[in-house]
Amino acid sequence: MQGDRQDRRRNAFRARLLAGAALVACAPLAAPAWAQTPAPTTAAVQVVAPSDGLAPDAVYVDADHARRVGDSIVVSGTPENRAYVRTRGHVLRGENLSYDLNAGSATGEGDVEAVAPDGTAVYASRLELDQNLTTGVAVDFATRLANGASLMAATAVRRSETVNELNYARFTPCPLCDADGPRRPTISIQAERVVQDEQLRAILYRNAVFYIGPLPVFYTPFFAHPDPSVERASGFLVPIVNYDEGRGVSVEVPYLHVVSPSEDWLISPQVNTKVAPLLNLQWRRRFANGMIVARGGYTYERDFGDFDLDGDGDFESNVRFGDREHRSYLLSHGEFDPDGPWRFGFTAERTSDKTLFDRYDVRSPYQDNGLYYGDRRRLISQIYAEHQTDRSYVSVAAFSIQSLRLDPAYAATDFRDADGFKVFENDDTLPLVAPLIDARWEPHELVLGGRLRLKGSAVSLYRDSFVGAPILNPEIVPPITTGLSGVDSRRVTGQMEWRRTVILPVGVRIEPFVDTRVDLYSMSDLPPMMGVDSDATLSRSRLSAGVDVSYPLIKRARDADIILEPVGQFSVSNKVDLDPRIPIEDAQVLELDESSLFRMDRFSGYDLMEGGARLTAGGRATIRWSEGRKASLFVGRSYRFQQQDAFRTSIPDAPGRLYDPTGLASETSDWVVQGDFSPSDRIRSWVHATVDGSGEVRRAEAALDGRWGRRNLATVSYILDRSNPVDGPLNRNYEFVQLIGQQFLYRNWGVTVAGIADLDENEITRSEVGMLFDDDCFRFELGYRRDNTRARPGGPSEGVYVRLNLATFGGSGYGQGDMR
Repeated sequence: MQGDRQDRRRNAFRARLLAGAALVACAPLAAPAWAQTPAPTTAAVQVVAPSDGLAPDAVYVDADHARRVGDSIVVSGTPENRAYVRTRGHVLRGENLSYDLNAGSATGEGDVEAVAPDGTAVYASRLELDQNLTTGVAVDFATRLANGASLMAATAVRRSETVNELNYARFTPCPLCDADGPRRPTISIQAERVVQDEQLRAILYRNAVFYIGPLPVFYTPFFAHPDPSVERASGFLVPIVNYDEGRGVSVEVPYLHVVSPSEDWLISPQVNTKVAPLLNLQWRRRFANGMIVARGGYTYERDFGDFDLDGDGDFESNVRFGDREHRSYLLSHGEFDPDGPWRFGFTAERTSDKTLFDRYDVRSPYQDNGLYYGDRRRLISQIYAEHQTDRSYVSVAAFSIQSLRLDPAYAATDFRDADGFKVFENDDTLPLVAPLIDARWEPHELVLGGRLRLKGSAVSLYRDSFVGAPILNPEIVPPITTGLSGVDSRRVTGQMEWRRTVILPVGVRIEPFVDTRVDLYSMSDLPPMMGVDSDATLSRSRLSAGVDVSYPLIKRARDADIILEPVGQFSVSNKVDLDPRIPIEDAQVLELDESSLFRMDRFSGYDLMEGGARLTAGGRATIRWSEGRKASLFVGRSYRFQQQDAFRTSIPDAPGRLYDPTGLASETSDWVVQGDFSPSDRIRSWVHATVDGSGEVRRAEAALDGRWGRRNLATVSYILDRSNPVDGPLNRNYEFVQLIGQQFLYRNWGVTVAGIADLDENEITRSEVGMLFDDDCFRFELGYRRDNTRARPGGPSEGVYVRLNLATFGGSGYGQGDMR
């Protein structure tokens, strides 16, 4: 008998759940769900009903049949044309409705829908509401939450203003309706009892069963998760599961502890089967005018990787080596923006082990925080302050750098030191920068009809170890540098720029300009044996005048617009004496493109300066044939009246020879070619290249993005550098192709691929191939990855990865950025 009763209860439960699902599956998306409005813990929020034109106690009725029975209004309709009652900002729809005028309560039967003044809506086959139309009982209850999730129950009781109780309920974050009608949710939670407590801002489950499709996969007698109105709440996040040859199976289980709306902790231990765990911590705190994020990790373990333990020249694979050591990292930053023109901040980034991030697969260790950014595999610690108004800007900063890069002399080989480790870049060769000052100011009024801008800059750099070319000019680098101190330098720069714009009646745009600049340098610890003083102070200046001329033309065809934009610049400057004693710290990288080609200072920094007379010309042609569809091409080049041999530096693998890494040393610069092509809103591409006078491509970048179907996509990118003419261990030329894409093969099933190919070495440096399932509420990836680029002691790293993202519950990992 007991079993019969259980079977009947189970069958009734399924039937009522299906009834609730049918109500909510394809119902219009309502506003926040019943009992879903966030409730502060300290005071209640009074919801003011919107004005609907009715008197406070008036009732509006729209029904096929309506009558009054005592103090009650009874109305009825049909499933196709349900009855409608509105009063005190509340709306009721249903086949049969009753409203008590004296008590202010209401009941409804037959596809009942109740909408509260704040927009919350519920659906039921039967609904009873009290005198405030807030608490009540619902049969075959269903609702859709503000985040798209659905909640259904055989019965629902609103016990109080803050507590809802649902019996035999099911919750799912997945859509229950698609183009073909109702559908089974991909993931769901079914429970015997569910309590939604607005004061706790949590949903509590008793005897919960987790389902993937129709299959039960996990049972727990108790389960809880935050109310969907809660942005952040304490609890476990989705685990991160990986397999790596060095660590074995790796499981990271993040736990978020919310201290307050402005502070939280993320405790994320990584447990490994082959090595000791790594404890990851993150603390975030937002203040009235700023925030701090601090990440850190710690482990106590030996080195592991590929080592030659017996000295026979063969590396044993994935062994632990040496003594246990304390290993840790710190990645933190802070930003503060008080009232007024000043803002300030800091970053603190350091690791005790230069291979720690790679060994333990630490997520996103290289981030762009603070005023200055460390590039990939370099960490930066800095303090800074900025002052900005509508006409002025001043920044003051100081920073130091830790490098996690391999030593350039051995990066292309598998060279190891005596202990079997690869050799990393020496941090003593990187400068301590303190301070670095940048300032700009413009007056409100025009000066001689044009805009005047004043600029200033100052910097001090200190090195512990000597660095030769390309920092120092090859002329003063001695043949033996062992034991030499690093060269320290200080610079102060002042600059004035005046520019005026004149547009002639025919449409020609003319911009005359004047630019003057003065640099003061002081150096110490220069190499003494090369015929220069170890300490030196010198100055240099440049006065330039010129004009920019452009003449944009447009032709409107029947199906397209054609735009031609020829641009020219002529400038004259005094000849600049580039003293060989000045270190080249901030101008080693030059991105010659459409915008920088016409600047007076085309270098990224101040240490290199152009002089003499030059002529620069270029033009862009654009065709647009519909919204978002266009093709564009720019070609330009600069001509100098005299060569600038000081821009040449020694070739790393042939110090006796010089080359031009900038493309500006000759009388003619490299050609700049830049274009983009978008034949549709699903295909975009662009290319940028510099080409020397012989037609050889020196540098190039290109990318192609494509989308097809609803979710299929791919991105292919290409990058090339051929500026160094001599091959060797120190040659930094490269050529890479990168591919990222996903293709769905059957419904929500597909494959995902990612890879980087080194065309110089003819090898795949990184690759991922995985299986993908994605139905907009549940994304699961299982795949294989291989990494040949890591700076770890051993060879390639291989492993299996698992990525999981669940709607409402979050994904694999936790954001490292600002609190929102």
